[in-house]
Amino acid sequence: MLYFERWKVVLIVLLCFAGLAYSAPNFVPKAQLENVPGWLPNKQINLGLDLRGGSYMLLGLDTRGLEHSRLQDLVNEVRNALRDVRVPYTGLGIQGGMVTVTITRAEDVEKARVAIDNLATTVSGNVFSGLPERDLLVNATGQRIDVSVTEAAKLAQLQAAVQQSIEIVRRRIDELGTTEPVIQRQGADRILVQVPGLEDPQQLKELLGRTARMNFRLVSNAMSAQQAIATRTVPAGTEILYSAEEPREPYLVERRIMVGGDRLRDARPGFDQRTGQPVVNFRFDSIGGRQFGEVTRENVGRPFAIVLDNEVISAPRINEPILGGSGQISGNFTVQEATNLAILLRSGALPVDITILEERTVGPGLGADSIAAGEIAALIGAAAVVVFMIASYGFFGVLAVAALVLNVLMLFGILSILQATLTLPGIAGIVLTIGMAVDANVLIYERIREEVLAGKGPVPAIETGYNKALSSILDANITTLISAAILFQMGTGPVRGFAVTLAIGIITSVFTAYTVNRLMISVWLRRSRPKAIVL
Repeated sequence: MLYFERWKVVLIVLLCFAGLAYSAPNFVPKAQLENVPGWLPNKQINLGLDLRGGSYMLLGLDTRGLEHSRLQDLVNEVRNALRDVRVPYTGLGIQGGMVTVTITRAEDVEKARVAIDNLATTVSGNVFSGLPERDLLVNATGQRIDVSVTEAAKLAQLQAAVQQSIEIVRRRIDELGTTEPVIQRQGADRILVQVPGLEDPQQLKELLGRTARMNFRLVSNAMSAQQAIATRTVPAGTEILYSAEEPREPYLVERRIMVGGDRLRDARPGFDQRTGQPVVNFRFDSIGGRQFGEVTRENVGRPFAIVLDNEVISAPRINEPILGGSGQISGNFTVQEATNLAILLRSGALPVDITILEERTVGPGLGADSIAAGEIAALIGAAAVVVFMIASYGFFGVLAVAALVLNVLMLFGILSILQATLTLPGIAGIVLTIGMAVDANVLIYERIREEVLAGKGPVPAIETGYNKALSSILDANITTLISAAILFQMGTGPVRGFAVTLAIGIITSVFTAYTVNRLMISVWLRRSRPKAIVL
């Protein structure tokens, strides 16, 4: 039990050395780490919002707008379905939270109902039945047909919108270059965003507050926007939109979208070679590039409006066909505005409007106080453990303290490798780990003491003590590890941070308190060959 093969000794030493090497950067100023070669350990533990400071936002999804958007899409689907079966109709529109349409001829009602009913698809059922459900309910009363969206379909649409919004929000925040943002769902229709270390929360608000639905439309040549406003007459198929800049200038644009923003492949900030002004250079995919080329070829001389969230950010005149699948957006941008617009276009459009329900900015002073308090708690706990172990077990207590120091350093090293985010609960987990780390040593030493009192020699007593204590050590730590796993799986945010540090601390403490400590005692026995043990 006390004999270690050479390869085991080498492996244990290498693991300990790796833990020390990867924990070392946490004790060096971050500015000095920039000069460290990339092949050397140079990563520090990321500090969470409560330690580092940053921005906290709670976002709410516009569920009513989401439902209305689904009904608008349903209107178009019903229109196309009735056209396909050549059924005349009137009064197609949204009324009372459903789509209604009146069939002109009574003999066509059943034909129309079947065509509309074929639009329905299946969605996942509720958690109790688990059976798929239809997303549409179609009812015919006389010559009127009502089409409504089922609750199961609304729930599925909301879940999909939340998940898609989380991914888009994550992509937008990642473009800012921040580390370890916390982005998670809260409730049915809310998203929690925490960005540690973000010094400009206003930039975050601008990025998250915009839906970023961009499209390209032609400016109508039927009349000017001023004439349409003066006469209060908007030609069919057009609408009045205003520029994003002040003073807000009206534009009469066609409702028809010539090229959708979903065809954008890339968008990057740059500078106009002629004027030197900040611009955004964009590039379409193959389909979008072909559409863009056809539109510009057929409409040379007409203004082409670039619309972002129902605001015209630019309306340049098409001087010649643009066949390369790329273009440029200009609009008296600042460098920061051009950068933000490029980020929005690259990350994609949010599926639904988002509003900022709650906003907080956490200063780094609070984090410094928290870190100082955590350090004091850790030092007090460590000092108490050191005094207890040395007073109770003497030299063996010194070995246990050495294993405890190595345990903490290995814990920091693993957190650095994983690039985990350390929060206040995480510090609590580390302090708890320090207290629990010597439990294994106490069990081992008490078993050894019992064997010594029974009259056994040093080697048999130590070997028997380790053998008897192993099952108890494993039982205690495995149950704690299961609890940490449940906390990580079921918890969110700070609870997960506590679970991560606790779980890693359990693994490192078992390794150092049992394996490393046993190796140190084995080396001591071979070198000193004591005739008796004092515990």
